[in-house]
Amino acid sequence: MNYNNFTLVTNPLVKREITILRDKNTCVRDFRRSLNRLAFHLAVAVSENLELDEILIETPLEVTKGVKIKNSIVLIPVLRAGLSMVSSFVELMPNAKVGHIGLQRDEETLLPIEYYYKTPKNLEEAKVFILDPMLATGGSACAAFDFIKKRGAKDLYFVSIISAPEGIENLHKNHPEVKIYSTSIDRGLNENGYIVPGLGDAGDRTFGTL
Repeated sequence: MNYNNFTLVTNPLVKREITILRDKNTCVRDFRRSLNRLAFHLAVAVSENLELDEILIETPLEVTKGVKIKNSIVLIPVLRAGLSMVSSFVELMPNAKVGHIGLQRDEETLLPIEYYYKTPKNLEEAKVFILDPMLATGGSACAAFDFIKKRGAKDLYFVSIISAPEGIENLHKNHPEVKIYSTSIDRGLNENGYIVPGLGDAGDRTFGTL
């Protein structure tokens, strides 16, 4: 299954971590650790989009060429599950700014309801990464991009752990320029709009609110 602007990040280590996340017997501590490790893999993968400026530095022996990240970076986790991915990204991108979008799914319509929005200024100058472990129907992702595009964001990325074909297609249809990164494309959605086989509710399993 091929999608435009979609990158599947996979290797044996990624597959092992996904297995840990899927297992219903995985405890909160181990779930968090595996999710953090997967977020590291994703952060490395999306970093290929960053640009570099050349600088001069001094080693203990001589002056040599080095580099620094040219881009302004903004991370926007979708509350609350997206918070679980932030620390891994900030560890690798320490100068990144962090905004937040709060979207709650209506369990009857499956549509997102906004309850919080706050991001840094000058989004039009930044590479903007929206973080959410699950790309299910794509409703929340599309709504998040609607919000930030109205505020000038142009260089856009969506980063997830698990994705459903329905969510990928919905995001591509409404925001075709967005580059999507994920570690798994699952079979699809069940009658309640949850990804199957999936891993359950990422927010509940991360924060122990089952």
